[in-house]
Amino acid sequence: MQNQFENTPIEYLKGVGPLKGEVFKTELGIFTFGDLLNHYPFRYIDRSKFYSVKDLNEDMPFVQLKGKISEIHEVGEGRGKRLSGTFTDDTGTIELVWFKHIKWIKETITINKLCIIFGKPALFNRSFNMVHPEVEYFENNTVSIGMQPVYNLTEKLKSHRLDSKSISKLILTLLHSSGYCIEEILPEYIQSKFQLKSRGEAYKMVHAPKSNLDISEGQHRFKFEELFFLNLKISGLKSKRKRDVSGFVFHKIDYFFNTFYNSHLPFNLTNAQKKVLKEIRADMATGKQMNRLLQGDVGSGKTIVALLCMLISLDNNKQAAIMAPTEILAHQHFDSISQLTLGLGLRIALLTGNTKKSQKAKLLNELIEGEIDIVIGTHAIIEPDVIFKDPGIVIIDEQHRFGVAQRAKLWNKHSTPPHVLVMTATPIPRTLAMTIYGDLDVSKIDQIPEGRIEIKTVHRFETKRHELFNFLKLEIGNGRQVYYVYPLIAESEKLDYQNLMDGYHKLKIEFPEPTYMLGMIHGKMKAKEKERVMAAFSKGTINMLVSTTVIEVGVNVTNATVMVIENSERFGLTQLHQLRGRVGRGQHQSYCILLSSIKLGAIARKRLEAMIGTTDGFEIANLDLKLRGPGDLLGTQQSGLLELKISDLVKDEDLLLKTRRETDDLIVKDPLLNLTENRRLRQWLDKQKRLKGDWGGIS
Repeated sequence: MQNQFENTPIEYLKGVGPLKGEVFKTELGIFTFGDLLNHYPFRYIDRSKFYSVKDLNEDMPFVQLKGKISEIHEVGEGRGKRLSGTFTDDTGTIELVWFKHIKWIKETITINKLCIIFGKPALFNRSFNMVHPEVEYFENNTVSIGMQPVYNLTEKLKSHRLDSKSISKLILTLLHSSGYCIEEILPEYIQSKFQLKSRGEAYKMVHAPKSNLDISEGQHRFKFEELFFLNLKISGLKSKRKRDVSGFVFHKIDYFFNTFYNSHLPFNLTNAQKKVLKEIRADMATGKQMNRLLQGDVGSGKTIVALLCMLISLDNNKQAAIMAPTEILAHQHFDSISQLTLGLGLRIALLTGNTKKSQKAKLLNELIEGEIDIVIGTHAIIEPDVIFKDPGIVIIDEQHRFGVAQRAKLWNKHSTPPHVLVMTATPIPRTLAMTIYGDLDVSKIDQIPEGRIEIKTVHRFETKRHELFNFLKLEIGNGRQVYYVYPLIAESEKLDYQNLMDGYHKLKIEFPEPTYMLGMIHGKMKAKEKERVMAAFSKGTINMLVSTTVIEVGVNVTNATVMVIENSERFGLTQLHQLRGRVGRGQHQSYCILLSSIKLGAIARKRLEAMIGTTDGFEIANLDLKLRGPGDLLGTQQSGLLELKISDLVKDEDLLLKTRRETDDLIVKDPLLNLTENRRLRQWLDKQKRLKGDWGGIS
């Protein structure tokens, strides 16, 4: 367990004190010596090479020179005031310039004393200068030569003279402290098996490296440690749930399931859907709580699988619930499930934040009395006054849009927790899914139902807008409908894409009433107004829906055949794919048209090329990871699960898999970490629970 040295409050470090200590806490979340040691550099500058004044050219990056500052004086007045110095070595002279902290810098400069200056050379009036260079004097051989670490900073840190160099000096003070004592947290057999440096040695390699090899070996140690403990938590959670959490045994397949399957199923299930149903049925028959992720691309038929699972619950005399992240999606589920089950005699209720008080009171009474079979709703379902008589299964759509604590409220409403099925339409590559949803069993629908016509995706520059409008008029004239998506609601000074309102009014001129009927929807509209517009679009009285990305998930209008995305270069790949999935749901050929400006960056071009090249969401998700990393894919962080400081789930995939295999094996052999050799791991986990709370059992 970490010793007292690492737990010492940061303000007690020499050179910090109460004022800077508070800045460290608020700006970087650094409270202790240990926190400071775990504030890793994000890059390094090689300061092993010296240059001469005569060697300088304006294309050089940061360089260092050895010589003397022969004079220094203030120039100008008021805001134009600056500090100017003359630096000389054996080959020539350059000017040094400072615009900030003039008084403090002037006091630190010693004339004609041997020093090193470090900065970026710039050419001005045919002479070289260096703005805000670092200056170090040869005292006790403490000058920075070698690999210089660079740390993340904020403006507030800089204003308190806590720049990258200052932070480096404070960390070096820690590393050279007489009280410096870092206890190991990994078992000796793990260190030996994977040939890892000790923590104390690795800190020196990361913060005060002598070479690139030092950096690589030090970072490897901490990346391994970070991913190992991430996976240890996940493996432990999964083991604990399967060991301790009982669940309902659903042993019957009866009237509701069989009648729907034989008489109401709108299409034949794909082999992938059948495989997933088999996995779910096996889970629900074990006597343990099911906790499974259902992952499937847009249009793969997750809703039908979810409905069949709810019917199994009803056949076993238990209620079912499905929670959606938006009112639009909740209404969509309510309408489609009500229609699909017509004639089965099911009692289905809709509960959202806009349900009237009188309706809600009646609904809550019916729910607790067992008079409602399926409740569909938004986060309103998790309110304390919503009580089920006998919940058997809870289905959570678009899991990443709900916080961990929100989800926990839903399945903690009963002494025996219901089975849990979480769904996502965002395809996630295997490695990432294994980590984000590591304590869930994962099922994947990787087939599209037969009869679906592949969506044609094309890229058009905005200069071809006239041809686009002619095509849209032709589609509408043939009885089809169109989505027209904009990225923003209000204008942005920083971004040059068009405003939704302006776009809507321009489209109304191009597509005039009564020949064309346009509707508009965006996130700032009241729920009832959104419902009215969506209902009109679903019925076909609106033939072009102008929208923001509020329609990204869940909207299902089979007659809509065209998705136009304005400024498509501004969207991420996963979001573009989700938007494309709103069309292609009927019997007619569908199109996704990516409209962009002529000026396209390399990454934006790759995204659009990927969209044209494939409709496979898993391929797209893999490329999105490479282009942008996991952040956009994940949405809100999962309760601190992914608070990674040095490792990267994409770049360090091999290490992630290696540590996962190790922790899985470890938990099988020692599920409670009671063996003497695993004592350090048990102590570390106990400390994390004290610091961050016990989120065990929450997926």
